[in-house]
Amino acid sequence: MGKMQKILFSLSFVLALVLSGCGVESESTTAAEDAEDNRVFNWKMVTAWPPNLPINQDTVHKFSRDVELMSRGRLRIKVYAGGELVPALQTFDAVSQGAVEMGHGASYYWAGKVPAAQFLSTVPFGMMQNGAWAWIYGGEGLELWRELYEPFGIVPFPLGNTGIQMGGWFNREINTIEDLKGLKMRIPGLGGKVLAKAGGNPVLLSAAEIYTALERGTIDATEWVGPLHDLRFGLDRAAKYYYYPGWHEPGTQLELIINSNAWADLPADLKTIVEAAAASASLYMYGLSEVGNMDAFNSLKNKGHIQVLEFPKEVTLHLAKLTGEVLREEAEKDEKFMKVLNSYTEFRARRASFNKATEQSYQSILRELNN
Repeated sequence: MGKMQKILFSLSFVLALVLSGCGVESESTTAAEDAEDNRVFNWKMVTAWPPNLPINQDTVHKFSRDVELMSRGRLRIKVYAGGELVPALQTFDAVSQGAVEMGHGASYYWAGKVPAAQFLSTVPFGMMQNGAWAWIYGGEGLELWRELYEPFGIVPFPLGNTGIQMGGWFNREINTIEDLKGLKMRIPGLGGKVLAKAGGNPVLLSAAEIYTALERGTIDATEWVGPLHDLRFGLDRAAKYYYYPGWHEPGTQLELIINSNAWADLPADLKTIVEAAAASASLYMYGLSEVGNMDAFNSLKNKGHIQVLEFPKEVTLHLAKLTGEVLREEAEKDEKFMKVLNSYTEFRARRASFNKATEQSYQSILRELNN
């Protein structure tokens, strides 16, 4: 150990003693023990995304590189895209069963196992990215998230946010709520339940299946993410109408999930590195999504073979009404769903007046300036 390393080690050890003497709770592994724990961890991480998917898969690789760099090689994470090690929609099961240590996806993909966790992804007509992050990081969101996943042996963390999404691609115009009846649409989570209540037929497909299903007419419509990803998938070649806004996904939060036994085995300093890298990756994904989507949206508007349309107000207002009914029905069936719904709605109500005086007021000014 060099001179500087000895000094740093001594300072960290003294700090640990001071904190302990002050009655501050410390991790089960002390700073001194961490400094002596030179184990190397080689972990596998599976995702719900196709190989080379822009932004989503890029962000996960950035996270992996950052962890390895900050840990000086003590924690190495090999990333596998959906289908490379396990099917995309089996990410949750692979982590829960300990087949891999980590996964990345969206909680509404496993709504059949943990219905209440959908709030930690997105809620139709719910809070956008900034409100959702406020609830997760500053409210009860993260605590409830971990409580929901604990029985499955998983520890969740926020990792990425797409921002508000688009309404989706349709091969027929949507002029009234009647046009949704019988519509076969790829749409997951609570948005799918709302569509079903409107008379549509929601279908859950992995990303790799979307284009083929739409192009062959197996489905009539699909939502995916936003203009950047939609263009990369070539969805503008498979449908005529591109609708906005994404009422069903106003600020979709993605998640890092870690097997609880693997997490418990990590020294405290590596745990902190993982949390820091995940938070950094979240900002990275959101920033890239906003820039990529705005440029791709402008490109799509200039394409002559599609129409970019806004959902009629009659349609969105009716879908909002149906959303309230769906949330109440789901809460009646599931005590945990009710608990998370109450936390979410209470936080949103507390934030409403402040949000109206800040974001909403400012956005109304911008609309006037842009008209």
